[in-house]
Amino acid sequence: MKEILRTERLLLREMTEKDEPALREILMDQDVMYAYGHAFSEEEVHAWLVRQQGRYRDDGFGLWAMVRLDNGKMIGQCGITMQPIGERRMPEVGYLLRKDHWHMGYATEAAVACRDYAFANLGIREICSIIRNNNMPSRRVAVRNGMTITGCFTKFYHGEYMPHLIYSVSRKDD
Repeated sequence: MKEILRTERLLLREMTEKDEPALREILMDQDVMYAYGHAFSEEEVHAWLVRQQGRYRDDGFGLWAMVRLDNGKMIGQCGITMQPIGERRMPEVGYLLRKDHWHMGYATEAAVACRDYAFANLGIREICSIIRNNNMPSRRVAVRNGMTITGCFTKFYHGEYMPHLIYSVSRKDD
């Protein structure tokens, strides 16, 4: 397992096949996946993990396992992925947490660390978070991550039109 970064309470590392059961707990939970419009099937969870592993190989980053330092348990995922926005691809900080870890500051802690990692280690100058307009908790995380709304668009996903907001922040040059 390749460790990417640590925060006060979290370790972010690449996911492996051993993380699939913990990933199922997250992605197969309807409450956690409400912004996606559906809970994932086992096949979709497996494809998600394979896609992240491909991102590690191809981009050098992806969504990473979010592991509590105090007990070693995977409680979610957070990381950086390249996302299409119109004609361009933009790096995005994304995050998903197990429901029993909501409202404890873990998403903000991990998202801020990923933003800083992108600026300091990947040479990224601007990063975004793409969030469904009705996902108020994720929108608050983006604001705490220094982001502001810079655009909007509608995705057609899983048979549904889903309005999304684009939050972004640029690196402050010294």
